[in-house]
Amino acid sequence: MIRAVIVMNTQGKPRLLRFYEFQPPEKQKELIRSIYGVLSSRADNVSNFVKTDAIFGQDTRVVYKHLATLYFVFVFDSSENELAMLDLIQVFVETLERCFKNVCELDLVFNFSKVLLAVLDNFNLCNWLKKLLFDN
Repeated sequence: MIRAVIVMNTQGKPRLLRFYEFQPPEKQKELIRSIYGVLSSRADNVSNFVKTDAIFGQDTRVVYKHLATLYFVFVFDSSENELAMLDLIQVFVETLERCFKNVCELDLVFNFSKVLLAVLDNFNLCNWLKKLLFDN
């Protein structure tokens, strides 16, 4: 199950946040700072899979993709495939490209509701439907 989707810029400022499990705002800020600290210190030629047991606890994984000035981060549990999540990030970015024609950080800032409601929630709904159909 996807637990969170975070899009932040290279300075660590969140541009899109969606937690699928309740987190108080203070905890969200702490998690974002921790993730940014880990991602910003990684070299460009290392894996996109990050062990974050100290941040989110056991049984939670993080996959990210760094494109231009944005980090696209998916937080999920061990029931999901890491490569599938990396592919989902790519599909998410391609969908944004279709919506905004050469998406940039400002598109996310000024079209927040469109991105969050129209694109991201549909992604999670499709993920939920896939689990419902194929796991039963």
